[in-house]
Amino acid sequence: MGFKGWAGKVIHVDLGSGSVSVEPLDGSLAAEYLGGTGFAARWLYDGVGPETDPLGPDNLLIFAVGALTGTAFPQASRHVIAAKSPLTDIYGESHAAGHWGAELKFAGYDAIVFRGRSPRPVYLWVEDGSIELRDASDLWGRTTYETEAMIREEAGDPFVKVASIGQAGENLVRFAGIFNDHGRAAARSGIGAVMGSKRLKAVAVRGHGSVELADPDRFMELFFDWRERMLSHPFTPDRVKYGTNNLVELMQAIGRLPAYNHREGVFDEWEKVSGERITREYLVAPKADFACLQRCGRFVRVPSGKYAMVGKGPEYEGLDALGPNVGNSDVEALIYANHLCNQYGMDVISAGGVIAWAMESWERGLLTAEDTGGLELRWGDGDLIVQLVEMIAFRKGFGDLLAEGVYRASKKIGRGTEKYAMHVKKMEIAAQDGRAQKSMGLAHATSNRGADHLYAFPVLDEVGFEKEIVERFGERYLPEMTDRLNPKYKGIMVKELEDFCAVVEAVGVCKYGTVIPPVFYYGDLADALTAATGVTYDEARLRLIGERIVNLQRLFNVREGITRRDDTLPERFTREPMPRGPSRGQVVELDQMLDEYYGHRGWDPETGIPTRERLEALGLGREAEELAAAGYPVK
Repeated sequence: MGFKGWAGKVIHVDLGSGSVSVEPLDGSLAAEYLGGTGFAARWLYDGVGPETDPLGPDNLLIFAVGALTGTAFPQASRHVIAAKSPLTDIYGESHAAGHWGAELKFAGYDAIVFRGRSPRPVYLWVEDGSIELRDASDLWGRTTYETEAMIREEAGDPFVKVASIGQAGENLVRFAGIFNDHGRAAARSGIGAVMGSKRLKAVAVRGHGSVELADPDRFMELFFDWRERMLSHPFTPDRVKYGTNNLVELMQAIGRLPAYNHREGVFDEWEKVSGERITREYLVAPKADFACLQRCGRFVRVPSGKYAMVGKGPEYEGLDALGPNVGNSDVEALIYANHLCNQYGMDVISAGGVIAWAMESWERGLLTAEDTGGLELRWGDGDLIVQLVEMIAFRKGFGDLLAEGVYRASKKIGRGTEKYAMHVKKMEIAAQDGRAQKSMGLAHATSNRGADHLYAFPVLDEVGFEKEIVERFGERYLPEMTDRLNPKYKGIMVKELEDFCAVVEAVGVCKYGTVIPPVFYYGDLADALTAATGVTYDEARLRLIGERIVNLQRLFNVREGITRRDDTLPERFTREPMPRGPSRGQVVELDQMLDEYYGHRGWDPETGIPTRERLEALGLGREAEELAAAGYPVK
């Protein structure tokens, strides 16, 4: 390929025939899409269409890392897993940290592309130049933790990195995830169900190489600056101490802590599930990912009782999904339910979301004991929440319905329960409320993988990062852009951050440090990429790449029928004012922000489809012509 930084090789696996091949990475693809989400967008657009069943053999399952994954850039630990989503039926993608992605680079590969369906359970073994499909019959039916331990024991090597599904993926729970490094989760979009449908239990990787840099002296010179800036940032000590869990306190303070199925933005018993309490009573130690300086992972212990456990603890999203959003303040039940989600391999956000839908539907008399198999779905019942997580993973009884996610479950039940299904494009909404932060409401609506706080991750206006907003956007947007309750300029912010986050996910680094705290920006990534790869990058080039990736993902969704009407939110956010708390009386002014967003993107404001002019400027003219020829309204 002629470049450094990238490993330069891609593994292709046909699970139907059992064949494995290695091909060189295309140099132009690497230079213009960077890796990670860029590779995923390109390959899924080219290889998966509207006729593809997400759980069928023709769906692709893509594991990809970035040009910086496995380097010393702070938090260069990320990998991307993508496929057409069985939860949303559109572009599906999930991301995880840990050490798996770096290990794939050390083994000498940038990506693995699976197609087909195996006739029996298998796992892929990758050790440097040795690649083979191995029988996984003894692993099928095991948890993600058991699978990881058994593969390492079989290999006789504790440093093997394993990405696997648990019982939720095997049972095709539509929000199953793929887990690595004892609890790191690529959980959104139901990617684990795709892996289960292919009868692929795990991907185990061991590498003894390293990432070759084009200019290692320059890279290390930059590294010491990056390291000092990250460690000296005032945000870092609390992140190390609390992880993301102290967001419970912040979200309560600004009225953005979803409670009772997003009905409210504050929770009266928030202190019982706070980051301070988790740290004081249950934390064993922070858990770092590869090259991580912030250590946001939590290793926790419940010492005794029916919920006794030791392992990966909940982070903010899990704390809310299985806590306030289901009315639960029993922190040990919460920790244990989160632990089960990790073991069985499913998205804690969606699991909590579908349980919250069921509880509100029960409260309003729309679900009955006949529907639930006799279960009484009372808010805050910790034992019930743990039981439902088990039932979902194994599709037992009422859990079989919940395993379909809120969109399908509410459609099947009907009776007005659809109103209480909190989703966008069929994916459950995370622990954010756009009424309390308008940019987050827009971000959920426009995300290409469905409701997603991380796709744009617009946190700069969360508590008013005015200095950073001026640095990244300019003074002309003040004071409105810093005001979380003002919808003005939020379309510009979300568009720009979607593009930047696409670059972050493409190069393989974490959004902590790039988005929050806002330490590193385009210039830092350009410097790192130039020193790592030998290809010259600057801010303008990276901005173009990020926008290209977002538009290509959008075009994938356009082929699936997605238009402006799908860039929406449940009426709870747009028509029901926040009932109490610091954001009382607020709604999401979505149409106003969408108009601004589409205008800044160069998309047709009526359809939400990218215009031919914008696509040609991004190097996507061929795709524009193909869509127009197929009858899609590309203006």
